Amino acid sequence: MNLFRESIEDPENLLEGDSIVKYYGELLSLDEADRYCDLLLANIEWRQDEAIILGKHLTTKRKVALYADKAYTYTYSKITRQALPWTQDLLDIKSMVEDKLGETFNTCLLNLYHNGSEGMSWHSDGEKDLKKHGVIASLSLGAERKFSFKNKATGETVSVFLEHGSLLTMSGTTQDFWLHRLPPTTKVSEPRVNLTFRNIIR
Repeated sequence: MNLFRESIEDPENLLEGDSIVKYYGELLSLDEADRYCDLLLANIEWRQDEAIILGKHLTTKRKVALYADKAYTYTYSKITRQALPWTQDLLDIKSMVEDKLGETFNTCLLNLYHNGSEGMSWHSDGEKDLKKHGVIASLSLGAERKFSFKNKATGETVSVFLEHGSLLTMSGTTQDFWLHRLPPTTKVSEPRVNLTFRNIIR
């Protein structure tokens, strides 16, 4: 547990130029983060994630859920997901994220990693349904995990540790020029819930 958790009012860009990643540190107090983590673990309609890779239909241990303003569909990894209506807990969290950033979001993709053995491989969130160069806000609950970025051209990497109750944003040309991933680790046995607020454009 980090005893020196803090909110960063004016975070620096962790990348370069128009590729913008900012880590805001604590958005929720420790008590709030604990409460919302427990509520989301219990009440979200989690489902096994799926992907089609090299023509094979795969199911991952990681679980996902999609919630939105409308019954949007969102396709990534060649699988289409149907959004569910917001829960009150998600609306409350969304409001806090929007107030912090001065942004609005219409969709939230949630990921549940049961322990450190589960992660996410290198990828970009470049789906055609997403607002081009818009802000993606990532709220982390549960286990602290390392989150990494890799420049597509140079291979340069940048990493940050995402704390329980913390907020990170990706915007600008980040998805054009950088990949990101959540590497697996043997050092984590607790679950992590990640909420990525974004805008789907129709």
